[in-house]
Amino acid sequence: MTLRTLMLKAHPATLVLASFLMAISIGTLLLKLPYSSKAGNISWVDALFTATSAVCVTGLVVVDTSGHFTIFGQCVILALIQIGGLGVMTISVVLFRWIGRSVSFRHRMVMQDLFAHTPREDIFGLVKSIVLFTAGTELIGAVFLTIHWSRELPFWQAVYPAVFHSISAFCNAGFSLFSDSMVRYSDNVLLNTTICLLIVAGGIGFPVLYDVQSWFARRRGKKVRLSIQTKTVLITTFALIISGALMFAFLERQSLGHVQTLSHRILTPVFQSITCRTAGFNTVDISSLKDATLAMMIFLMFFGASPGSCGGGVKTTTLALLIASTVSRVRRKRRVNMFKKSIPPETVTRSVSLILVSMGIISVVLFLILAGDSANGHEVAGQQRTFLAYLFETISAFGTVGLSMGVTPELNTWGKSLIILMMIIGRVGVLTFAYIIAGAGTTNGVEYSEENLMVG
Repeated sequence: MTLRTLMLKAHPATLVLASFLMAISIGTLLLKLPYSSKAGNISWVDALFTATSAVCVTGLVVVDTSGHFTIFGQCVILALIQIGGLGVMTISVVLFRWIGRSVSFRHRMVMQDLFAHTPREDIFGLVKSIVLFTAGTELIGAVFLTIHWSRELPFWQAVYPAVFHSISAFCNAGFSLFSDSMVRYSDNVLLNTTICLLIVAGGIGFPVLYDVQSWFARRRGKKVRLSIQTKTVLITTFALIISGALMFAFLERQSLGHVQTLSHRILTPVFQSITCRTAGFNTVDISSLKDATLAMMIFLMFFGASPGSCGGGVKTTTLALLIASTVSRVRRKRRVNMFKKSIPPETVTRSVSLILVSMGIISVVLFLILAGDSANGHEVAGQQRTFLAYLFETISAFGTVGLSMGVTPELNTWGKSLIILMMIIGRVGVLTFAYIIAGAGTTNGVEYSEENLMVG
């Protein structure tokens, strides 16, 4: 059986996973090359970890990006970030169209599943808009970041870090050329604002951006409504950013009280709230934050990006649907309604199942990391080896966030392998793995007589 035959018969979910695994494999081989690292060598597990973190746009690192990798290695990482952010299938569709080759029905189904909440006839127009918007936004971000770094470096030397961080921010990757991420620029208004806007633009979801752009283009002369998907994402995103910033400012008010400038006091909470949306940059030392702040950030990381975006993990729409479903059940209503529309029961059930399965996966992986760490005698008392630090790391990997309390480089091979698995699951999606394992079809199963069960 040829590769083409396998691709034609494969389910779209299988194609998505296979495309990411292929990109990770190629990236690992490229990072393993002698001229990718300054020392001329990197272990296989570290190369695999870095490639996975880049393709899954996570940002967790086991070696310092600028200190360990050469310019070639950094460009490989940047290419993997761009591929992972847009999606391998998206880039393949664009290339096929560019060289004049036809795109198979399976590929079109993949694009439909990734970037459209309802069936669209103009799926190719959507993909084209995604690529153009990505390129335009990253270019604008690079211009503003070049202005910032040109104050410290000669102009042409400022272009490279500007382009690198613009792509990394828009793709919600969190890779930085600085060992302390953005801590040294925590009070810089231009850099903080640019990075934050890039993160939001990349994490809000391409379907929402396309819908908003179409709404602005068509609203003249006739009444045009935004979809429920767009309204839900915009409201939930705004609510999470504002509430996260206010909570951070309140919980860390003592440390922020030492900051003299008002802009710094505002920028730090807002930046950290936004970066929890699968971005991974930080302007404060994460390990120095209070436990309550870390717990709040864990919640934000778990419900990070939106569907069809560069981010992973459980999506904002799932959180909104869970809240709406809970309110409906408390008010003893059969149907879940949002914006004067009823949500299909199957969608509600799927969202609840997704959250439960995600929590189960996180719990199992966290236990395995802790068990492996204890079995190897690496468990050490102290801040860096606490249960909270490992939980933070695991959810950061699952949400493809990249924030870390500093335990990533200390993980053994077993721990790194589990984090690699979490990054892949978080980026590809729990539902994708469910389709691959259980199949996409649904069956009624065996139906027996009913008997009540007490719950509470």
